[in-house]
Amino acid sequence: MRATLIQLAATLDSSRNRDLVRERLAAVRDTDLVVLPEATMYDFGEPDRDLRPAAEPLDGPFVGLLTAEARRLGTTVVAGMFERTDDLPFNTLVVLGPDGDLVATYRKIHLYDSFGYRESDRLRAGEIEPVVLPIGDLEVGLMTCYDLRFPELGRMLADRGAEAFVVPAAWVAGDRKVEHWRTLLAARAIENVVWVAAAGQGGERYTGHSLVADPSGTIVEEASRGDEQVTAELSVDAVRRMREVNPSLANRRISTS
Repeated sequence: MRATLIQLAATLDSSRNRDLVRERLAAVRDTDLVVLPEATMYDFGEPDRDLRPAAEPLDGPFVGLLTAEARRLGTTVVAGMFERTDDLPFNTLVVLGPDGDLVATYRKIHLYDSFGYRESDRLRAGEIEPVVLPIGDLEVGLMTCYDLRFPELGRMLADRGAEAFVVPAAWVAGDRKVEHWRTLLAARAIENVVWVAAAGQGGERYTGHSLVADPSGTIVEEASRGDEQVTAELSVDAVRRMREVNPSLANRRISTS
């Protein structure tokens, strides 16, 4: 499976963000999966910004754009948005299939109440419902940003058959944050023997460094902090070979269930 990660810096203008997504996807060629960052629809803004006015339903203009682009490209598109509810929005990943159908949603389980932030003051946590779906010849599990710090979710995804994790993020910049990002992505790959494809927001507020790690934890492609595109081939055979060499999943004596 050929995966393309789009690194960008979203703004507080939803219309401008849709234009930006359209522009970036116009340059994508011959790929099975496109991954855009968390909060691509609308940036988080300052820590006290009310996100309810910006939130959209799943049939709103942002998902409408992704529907059209997925159909035009004939590929699967994953992106982050704030999903409208009757109260606080969800931090939601939407997955549009090659025919433009909305094939899956994942509502972020672990909200970023850390490093001085209180995401739970502005957003609503999703139910503990891990999402795994087929994309190309791989079973793909979904995570969002801060979820990465919780290995239990990765193990639940692996137990549901995931051979790759897709991780859209807006990983806030700060002391050692790039080191945390790279280390945790590699760790999730190693301990679950999966590919990890992580698309982060770039710019001044976020770390960028979108990357792909293989099932041994080796980072095979990586961006820096700008508006960049990362493309890599994710092979199910690489997962199977590595799980023969490192059968740690089969050797477990402690279950997550």
